[in-house]
Amino acid sequence: MQILAGVGGGISRVSVAGYAVGGQDVTSRLNRLDKVAFPSDTKSTSSATLSNLLQNVTGFADSGVAGYSAGGDDPSVNVIDKIAFPSDTKSTLSATTSSIIYSAAGFANSGVAGYIAGGHNDTSGLSVNRVDKIAFPSDTKSTISGTLTTIVRQPAGFSNTGVAGYVAGGSETTNYFNRVDKIAFPADTKSTISGTLTSTSEFHCGFADYGVAGYVAGGQDAAGTGLDRIDRIAFPSDTKSTLGATLTSINTSSPAGFADTGVAGYIAGSFSTVRLDRIDKISFPGETKSTLVAVLTTPTRRLGGFADCGVL
Repeated sequence: MQILAGVGGGISRVSVAGYAVGGQDVTSRLNRLDKVAFPSDTKSTSSATLSNLLQNVTGFADSGVAGYSAGGDDPSVNVIDKIAFPSDTKSTLSATTSSIIYSAAGFANSGVAGYIAGGHNDTSGLSVNRVDKIAFPSDTKSTISGTLTTIVRQPAGFSNTGVAGYVAGGSETTNYFNRVDKIAFPADTKSTISGTLTSTSEFHCGFADYGVAGYVAGGQDAAGTGLDRIDRIAFPSDTKSTLGATLTSINTSSPAGFADTGVAGYIAGSFSTVRLDRIDKISFPGETKSTLVAVLTTPTRRLGGFADCGVL
């Protein structure tokens, strides 16, 4: 763990760890939670496990309190598991997502609520434009009146806590998007920013350095070409640039993204001709890329991610 100044110049916070949740390795879906300790970047595996063996889960966190894993498939579920910090004990909410859903974007307004945006509904065979909201600390679910611009699956999610959450890219059938929708806190109003991803793409991950920028890493474009690119959305202007740093390999299938805000973002696992156990790290503020010595327990794709950065 490390002690850092609070976001916005507040009291010191204790930064603890990031988590890579669920996914699919070579043989099966997973209920595992791998944990990357800050700042040592050492990996352990939590004793807690998800309620189901799942890929395409949606992760978000109430930093300093708990992380959440929502939905997922094989079997497709509407279950929301909660991992309490720092003990990593798992419980399952009585609240569920509005329908069975997987491949949604997750983000949070830490201390207030987490959001599950878009995703694919196995029951209808269609994706949704719905945004479900899990209020902290009661863990009650509502659905916001603002909806995404279109139905979408496999987008990336990130947030500038206290300000807004973002849903970037994704697809629906043959349509791929480079759009970035923005959900402003606390009103939960939706707009679409003028900045767009470099290409229409899906299966990427998101993470953020609060107050500075959000990032969308990896994925694949509409032609099925894997991407090693990292796009950056600057706060508060919402302008897009692309980092000079790239991922170690082309990443195509939903790596886990999480960040130690103010320090670094992480991209864990994914698929690039074979499944990967590698964890790339983007250090803030220089946005330089390194690769951890630590690796995931097994090569894994289609994971969720969240982090305990302490009380923000």
